[in-house]
Amino acid sequence: MKRRTLLSLVPLAALALMTGCKPDESKPTDAGAPAPAGAPKPVGGDGKKIKVVFIPKNVGNPYFDAIAKGMKEVCAKEGAEFSMTGPAQAEATNQISYIKDEVQRGANVICIAANSVDALNGTLDEVRAKGVKVVTVDADLTGNETHRDVGIFATDFSKFGGMILETMGKGINYEGEVAILSATSDSPNQKLWVEQMNAAWKDPKYAKMPLVATVFGDDKPEKSATEMEGLLTKYPNLKGVIAPTTVGVSAAAKVAQQRGVYPGGANAKNGGVRVFGLGLPNQMRSFIKEGVTPEIMLWSPVDMGSVSAYVCLALARGEAKAEKGTKIKVGAMGEREIGDLNKIMVADPMIFTKENVDKFDF
Repeated sequence: MKRRTLLSLVPLAALALMTGCKPDESKPTDAGAPAPAGAPKPVGGDGKKIKVVFIPKNVGNPYFDAIAKGMKEVCAKEGAEFSMTGPAQAEATNQISYIKDEVQRGANVICIAANSVDALNGTLDEVRAKGVKVVTVDADLTGNETHRDVGIFATDFSKFGGMILETMGKGINYEGEVAILSATSDSPNQKLWVEQMNAAWKDPKYAKMPLVATVFGDDKPEKSATEMEGLLTKYPNLKGVIAPTTVGVSAAAKVAQQRGVYPGGANAKNGGVRVFGLGLPNQMRSFIKEGVTPEIMLWSPVDMGSVSAYVCLALARGEAKAEKGTKIKVGAMGEREIGDLNKIMVADPMIFTKENVDKFDF
């Protein structure tokens, strides 16, 4: 899809200002504000407000803060309670205790960015048996979708890895050594995109772009930076690094900038090292303008949070069934239809460049 087409499909809500915060991992945060006068009161069978809990892969991550922002705004508008809580580290089983605790506290819906495709399944089955709805957002239980009700995704991830690879290919003229800096090896979406990239690499057009390494920064800024340092040291002829994670891409770009190895940098060799991947425009603006990251892809995490909240409330109210073909109203964005494997797509991705990055504020 051409960039002009992608950008033309961006919802206006993507321009909303994100005010990130770092929740205390030990307890829920961002409790929903009192509903405005006249707002509908979505209630459960006990007559109480519906409680929606968002459990991200890890707290303190600006990307998940943006998703939470969209969810919080909708829940407040609709008269529901919202909270966000989760582990500090994005590891496979770290979310289990949070799921159990929040259900014990009366959560009606658990909205989760899964850290594993299978480690959570038994726990999710237990809470669903109690009548709690389970919605995945951003990262799904790939191959185990029957353990949740609906999955919310920014866009069709089935071809996303190939799109990222092609963006980098064009950026380095399809020639030079390349490395991947991913988040964790267990992360469902990261794993999927790496597999897609490896499959796409078989195309003859990438024959002069050997993949020399795939490393994992665990969605930690420090570890991601260390892995980037290691790549630059071990592979002096490196031309490009793909980081399909907002934490990893910013860490990689910062290292390339500080070491001056990016195109035009003081220590650049053979044209320099370019960083590509998924990043927030506010987070990546300086790197884009300086040429460290020629292009960055993403979608609106705020919009994804908004759609997730509407879906959570519709399921909890009994207004919608978690089955293919069901259409759910999502406020000003219209409606979204549940597709195969009970998936809902929010919008097309965006590409941020020097020419347009100042137009976005999230």
